[in-house]
Amino acid sequence: MSASKSYLERSKLHSNPTAKAFLELMERKKSNLSVAADLTSKHALIELADKVGPYICLLKTHIDVVDDFDQDLVDQLTALAKKHDFMIFEDRKFADIGNTVKLQYSSGVYKIASWSDITNAHTVPGEGIIQGLREVGLPLNRCLLLLAEMSSAGTLAKGDYTTTTVELARKYKDFVVGFIAMQRYEDRDGDDFIYMTPGVGLDQTSDGLGQQWKHPREVIYDRGCDVIIVGRGIYGNGRDAAKEAKRYQEAGWNAYLERIK
Repeated sequence: MSASKSYLERSKLHSNPTAKAFLELMERKKSNLSVAADLTSKHALIELADKVGPYICLLKTHIDVVDDFDQDLVDQLTALAKKHDFMIFEDRKFADIGNTVKLQYSSGVYKIASWSDITNAHTVPGEGIIQGLREVGLPLNRCLLLLAEMSSAGTLAKGDYTTTTVELARKYKDFVVGFIAMQRYEDRDGDDFIYMTPGVGLDQTSDGLGQQWKHPREVIYDRGCDVIIVGRGIYGNGRDAAKEAKRYQEAGWNAYLERIK
């Protein structure tokens, strides 16, 4: 089972160069923490990225909520990624037909494929969405996560939807490297997908708006996932973002070390 192996061991089995580099980064930095930077101003996003950068393996953005987005924001974020040794994940959740997502990924205001190492997609439209994103991303050494499950109450991403999503990932392993999921699925035929789990918290279990939080140890050790995604638990309500990021980094990493013993 791949969950019992170290990130470094697993990196040697990946054909996608970004997935390989990401697993190596996690081991090198001793971090499986991704911060969900859902902020609406350029200044706040850059400031947060700089504060949490030393502790994270991945910065997750929703770039279309930034009111004053410009190319300078992209330039600064990519510079911070290099400075602090983390990757960038634009949480775009593509959900349209293949030709449309090609344009959304490569063009428009955001030109996501030009700067985001990782992005993600729903599989509701069928495999054409993967094919479209793959045509743009694969030549740029980008990679894709599929939304197999979500952390919100009442989600429809479950059951047959999840099963079909996993099958599609297996078909396009050169580009699809993992899932947004609440648990690790059974490995088959040399599978080694990267599992990223949102809705992680050390101090709360719910926000009253449908989000349900799980403890880092439950996600990494009990459920066998690889990356904890944390947002408001790190920077919400006036928290010291750097201090909280370090706390979550340690919790996630300790759970990982316990898992691979």
